[in-house]
Amino acid sequence: MAKRNKIVVDGTTINISSSDEQDYISLTDMVSNQEEGSKLIEKWLTNKNTIEFLGIWEQLNSSDFNSPEFGGIMNEAGTNRFYMSVKQWVNRTNAKGIKATSGRYGGTYAHKDIAFNFGLYISPMFNLVLIKEFQRLKEIESNKYGLEWNVKRILSKANYQVQTNAIKKYIVPKAKYSKAKEYILYTDEADLLNIVLFGCTAKDWRELNPTRVLNGENIRDMASINELAILSNIESLNSTLIKNNLTKKHRFKILSETVKEQRETLDKIDFITALKKENNSTFIDAKKKLK
Repeated sequence: MAKRNKIVVDGTTINISSSDEQDYISLTDMVSNQEEGSKLIEKWLTNKNTIEFLGIWEQLNSSDFNSPEFGGIMNEAGTNRFYMSVKQWVNRTNAKGIKATSGRYGGTYAHKDIAFNFGLYISPMFNLVLIKEFQRLKEIESNKYGLEWNVKRILSKANYQVQTNAIKKYIVPKAKYSKAKEYILYTDEADLLNIVLFGCTAKDWRELNPTRVLNGENIRDMASINELAILSNIESLNSTLIKNNLTKKHRFKILSETVKEQRETLDKIDFITALKKENNSTFIDAKKKLK
């Protein structure tokens, strides 16, 4: 299945489809704010220099490319009657570098090498910004801190399940809540950890961050790597304390002390891992500032 991502160039949101470690950029999105729109793609394809570039790219990257047919097209290119569309190019040459897709994210997509050539056709400035934003995206994807954050987030979610199982087994039976109100017990325990780690409940955070809520984010999505590591630890610890029948007040004291000790230790190891993940560039920006 193709992985999708997006970048913003000069106010234009451009979708990127990645499959088999190859990135294809939407040419349709690239011209969405251009006066000529999709006609600009056709004009670019009809240009003889473009045809030559596409043919050389295919010969270097695709063993299935129909080179004899490409030779015939090159003979036609440059004449007044010459016209080329994406569909014609693909059908006649079996090209792989550019394709037309349908559906929600449909449109004309081209391999990044080809998309950059088209970006230059739009304007040198547009192309430079396109390349810069694409490189920034690749830097974010390969960022080791971002990867570590994702791993820690997954672990904290896994340990949350350990905690909910303990709640279900040891707290729910004693509370004697109706089935419809059992969620309150799970929320209370989640907020117990939120308070000892973040200093506020999930509800408090939502009220202070309405824009992030609309983007589907929650209090734990904004945590640092170290906080996620601590969260994973105290979720497991809290489940053990619940099994040992400790009161909530007693558990709060133990969890607070644990958070304090672990935070002091972890934050000394690596400054960057103590940063809040405000956006995808958080750790990258911090590294650049340190340099």
